[in-house]
Amino acid sequence: MNIKHLLLAALCFIAFKASAQITNIVAPAPITAPIHHANIGRIVFLNDTIPVTQITDTDLVKELVLNPKNNLSMCAFMGNSLTNYQHQMAPELTVEQLNQGNFQFSFFIDDKLIYQENLNKGAGYAYLKNSRTALRIKLISTLHEDMWSRYLFARMMVRGGEDALTTGTHTLRMELRPYITIPALKVGDIISKGDLKIIVQPAEVKDKEIQAIRPGSGWPLSTELYDKKLIMAMNEKIAQNKFKNISSVVVIKNGKLLIEEYFNGEGRDTLHDPRSVGKTFAGAVMGIAIKDGYIKSEQQTLGDFYSLKNYQNYSPKKDSITIKSLLTMSSVFDANDNDDDSPGNENNMYPMENWVKFALDLKVDSSKRAYKSWNYFTAGIVVVGDILNQKVPGGLDKYADVKLFKPLGISKYKWPYTPQHVPSTAGGVRLRALDFAKFGQLYKNNGVWKGKQVIPKEWVAKSLTKQMALPADVVGPGNYGYLFWNKTYTIGDTAYETWYCTGNGGNKIFIFKDQPLVVIITATAYNESYAHPQADKMMQQYILPAVGK
Repeated sequence: MNIKHLLLAALCFIAFKASAQITNIVAPAPITAPIHHANIGRIVFLNDTIPVTQITDTDLVKELVLNPKNNLSMCAFMGNSLTNYQHQMAPELTVEQLNQGNFQFSFFIDDKLIYQENLNKGAGYAYLKNSRTALRIKLISTLHEDMWSRYLFARMMVRGGEDALTTGTHTLRMELRPYITIPALKVGDIISKGDLKIIVQPAEVKDKEIQAIRPGSGWPLSTELYDKKLIMAMNEKIAQNKFKNISSVVVIKNGKLLIEEYFNGEGRDTLHDPRSVGKTFAGAVMGIAIKDGYIKSEQQTLGDFYSLKNYQNYSPKKDSITIKSLLTMSSVFDANDNDDDSPGNENNMYPMENWVKFALDLKVDSSKRAYKSWNYFTAGIVVVGDILNQKVPGGLDKYADVKLFKPLGISKYKWPYTPQHVPSTAGGVRLRALDFAKFGQLYKNNGVWKGKQVIPKEWVAKSLTKQMALPADVVGPGNYGYLFWNKTYTIGDTAYETWYCTGNGGNKIFIFKDQPLVVIITATAYNESYAHPQADKMMQQYILPAVGK
């Protein structure tokens, strides 16, 4: 080799080294699997998250029938790690700065962009961003694991995917890109992409049909007309698992039973677990107890019921915390169920031996002012239940049965209990869907059931008054009463203002202000990100347009 060739080789080596230094800021995991080498830049689909070294061509899924029994995972084969791809976009940034970004996911159905999301920086550990060259994640799982990838796919489905995936065959395309946030948001080129055929089978005729209302409902039957095609279209989406884990829909119009639908193996006698819908039952019993004189008023303070100096973190501010502030989620306790790091988060309460002590031991938050700061506080409603249990004759269990359930003709129900065997007002009192409807209609009737004033009219009015504005950045626009939420659906030129109880899983009791409607949705989509949005969609696009005319 002559000198000219040696110089050229040396220059090439130096350029290669320099290029490598620019290209990689961290050491990526080596690419050793033949299937990885053969598919760099491609997203493949699988039935489960198989380790890369074990994936074979026979594991690759080419098409998916969309139904509740099928799982779906994906593996994005990359030529480098995310951090190194980001480094190519901004060589001047440190690894820590690059880690403030993440992947951008784009979902297309039949070549139309349906949903795009810059994944939160916290999804995936930094060391995985730095090293991983194959991204293996679950998109749909019958095990309902708590993982960001399932929630991402669910958001795509709720925000356009379900509507785009009409009955028939479609093509889902996913594209993966890197993004950085420093000094400003910047999205890179495609790292990998892949297509999957999705088949949406038509629902069987029997699953779409309006279910006949059987005798013995306990309700007078409505003969009013409604748009049955819309309700059948909703039923079809439930049957196709586009609306997931729905167990019942009941509509009461002008005090009469108009619609009674059950799904996924549930029926009229099913006792549904509505989670936090059950909190509102504590509010109802509190109103009755005040009328009966066992509680003076909701302005009574915790100091009237507990020796607060015997609990941890005593502050004179605790003495002035009122029942009303607990009912309106506006007490000054250092507690917020919407903040995982909050000391008073309900998930910190459940492992404790005494839930009331857990609540009363909490510090006060000096930045909060009663009736000014709204923070969802489940443990505070446990305290409300404990106060009732202390003061009403026979305890909360017996009193609620005599004063609330029996007057409504409700005999089949089931309370959950605290470790002290007090009915848990955190939520979860189980009733039939028709009996949840009775509770909703009771408030619609200003507390009257079959001519008897069960809840004082004045208490119903207070409960359905806009006591607190909801923080829009946390829960969206709306208001809060005494354990009731408030918002408005707008359909065409019609505003449907509603007070409602809501619980994990998408459980709802809707009481409409200006329309003669009470609507019940029960569901078991617990901890699923789609649970509440899909209930809203059912109301907005199907139920209200069908029955609200």
